[in-house]
Amino acid sequence: MKLPPLNTLRVFDAAARHQAFGKAAEELHVTHGAVSRQIRLLEEALGMTLFERRNRAVFLTDAGRQLFDVTRTLFEQLSAGLAKLRQPAADAPLVLSCEPTIAMMWLIPRLPDFQREHPAVQVHLYAAGGPVDFTAQGVDVALRRNDFEWDTALHAERVCEEWTGPVRRPGLSGGGAATDDWLGAPALGSATRPQAWKDWSRAAGLKPPRVAGPTYEHFYLSLQAATAGLGVAIGSALMACDAVRDRRLEAPCGFVRDGSAYVLLSPRSCTEDARAQAFLQWLRREAAASLRAVAAGGTPGEA
Repeated sequence: MKLPPLNTLRVFDAAARHQAFGKAAEELHVTHGAVSRQIRLLEEALGMTLFERRNRAVFLTDAGRQLFDVTRTLFEQLSAGLAKLRQPAADAPLVLSCEPTIAMMWLIPRLPDFQREHPAVQVHLYAAGGPVDFTAQGVDVALRRNDFEWDTALHAERVCEEWTGPVRRPGLSGGGAATDDWLGAPALGSATRPQAWKDWSRAAGLKPPRVAGPTYEHFYLSLQAATAGLGVAIGSALMACDAVRDRRLEAPCGFVRDGSAYVLLSPRSCTEDARAQAFLQWLRREAAASLRAVAAGGTPGEA
């Protein structure tokens, strides 16, 4: 017997599972009419009625129920087989795309700890920000701040909230009183986070420095400039935590939530990839520990 077109069977399986052409259309991202046409083509090819249409509802016939038993098993086996094919080899490296500043100032210093905990998982780091083409770039997971829109087909796992606050070199004075002398120092900006000072000011309910300083091309350059004593920059608590701990920077107002968060993006669920799942769990733990350390540092901010 000549088999009917595979797409008609796929559409039938979705319609049979939902017992509704409309829901099948939503799942398959096609129109209700397209589902009806595919079902009609399948019924004509088989020479039998698969659905009864009554009062704008559809019900499987005896033949439809028999066929659904076949297609349900067929597509479940196909899905399982494809998932197994896509499962990476146990020794394949985990290719990570990460925003440059958090990679340099927070992630890389901690990666040796991950490697000691998971010696079988080698992380290959690719520095980049914003949208990522997982297929073209050969990337498995991407660590990003959720300040842009990504494909809704991607899986997004929340890692931690973003906390920000002014940071400066210890002892840098703007000429004011001891409690607010940082307000007289130049406010350093960055092209990659042009609203950082406004966002912090609104979240903290405090005024930014009175003097505008230079704007740097990247966020990490503004933090390096602050470390060099060129002014006061808005720092991410994650990115600044090591420098604050080592007294290369200080946070005169502490840190507050800015409303954004860090997420781990991937084209499929991390639960389907043991390497990605291990990395996600480690990321969450390390981020929480870093934020706790900043909060325990004695700064007067909310963090």
